[in-house]
Amino acid sequence: MTSRYKNSSASIVVDASNENHHIWDNNGTWWMHYTVYPTAVTVKRVRKSLKTKDAHKARERRDAILSSLIHMP
Repeated sequence: MTSRYKNSSASIVVDASNENHHIWDNNGTWWMHYTVYPTAVTVKRVRKSLKTKDAHKARERRDAILSSLIHMP
């Protein structure tokens, strides 16, 4: 099941069937990616190291980052 969370500055799509949505293991270190649309005509792709080798910690850090994006004014 896919869920969408939106506010005036962010829209996040979450695939509940994939616990590793938005993250991947790059040579042992977990990274996340998401796309930001600062204006109607520009796109910014963000890649961010989660600075952990532990998948559980990576998911917690991803959730915190995505939550902060969705709770921005």
